[in-house]
Amino acid sequence: MGLFSKPEVVIAKESSNAKEYLRQLEELAEKAAGENAKKIAKEIAVVKAGIIGEDNILFELKNSGMDMVVLHDLYIESVSGASAQIDFLVLTPKINFVLECKNLFGNIEINSKGDFIRTIRCGGRYYKEGIYSPITQNQRHLQVLKERRSENDGKILAAWKNYLFKDFFRGLVVLANPKTVVNDRYAKKEVKEQVIRADQLIETIKRMNKASKESASSLKDLKEMGERYLQMHIEKPITYIEKFKQEELEDQPAAEQPALIEPAKPELPEKNRCPKCGKPLVMREARRGAHVGEKFWGCTGFPQCHFIKKIVKTENK
Repeated sequence: MGLFSKPEVVIAKESSNAKEYLRQLEELAEKAAGENAKKIAKEIAVVKAGIIGEDNILFELKNSGMDMVVLHDLYIESVSGASAQIDFLVLTPKINFVLECKNLFGNIEINSKGDFIRTIRCGGRYYKEGIYSPITQNQRHLQVLKERRSENDGKILAAWKNYLFKDFFRGLVVLANPKTVVNDRYAKKEVKEQVIRADQLIETIKRMNKASKESASSLKDLKEMGERYLQMHIEKPITYIEKFKQEELEDQPAAEQPALIEPAKPELPEKNRCPKCGKPLVMREARRGAHVGEKFWGCTGFPQCHFIKKIVKTENK
């Protein structure tokens, strides 16, 4: 960076699957009923909170006042089959950061064992619950990234790159909810250093860059690295929406799902197999709605296959 040049933040990837997931959930919510509608509403609230948290972090990064390249919502897979959905990969002159964004409700306590305990106030009472450690989650993401970076290299080069990985890559858990209070009084030092609030993010990145003894990369180098990581990204279709579609499918008989149903036939397909994909059919029962208790055949290939068929009385003889 020249003497009078302005620091530049390059957003190499800004789009997020979360917003598309939210759009699909909201569409599904318009048709959902009963318990499934409640589940979808709860999921929408969680997804919206996550999006707000990620937007807050993205705002901090864009206004960092330093050279960096940011990749948002990066999905990668290693040759071993392990995968990682990285919220943010931030490339800075000396250190690259893998950020795990958490927009958690309630206050967080981290004890001496590294356990994360959340306290939530509800109805005038306080409730405590353990949550999965975001540090463990982030460490797994780092491991996948480490494997992916060196899987096409020879043994010697791969070993060297893996040895240096810890000097150039750091994981941070960023708590994006400004109302969250973190009590890490008894947490180990290495845990404290990995969990920060969103308003501490840029200060932490700058401090760690200043403390590093590695040579600084130019913005051009960072852009080239960003392109290489962008090539590792896999556009993964959103499939987790299907769990809510399955609930709707089981709650309603075939007659109420014309868009997803194969036209009814007078008899069960040959050998109890799906006529569309050939997989076994299983008997299901509508658990709620106007046709509660009615049975229908459903394909075990769901969600890839949506074939279902109402069971007529002749099939029960």
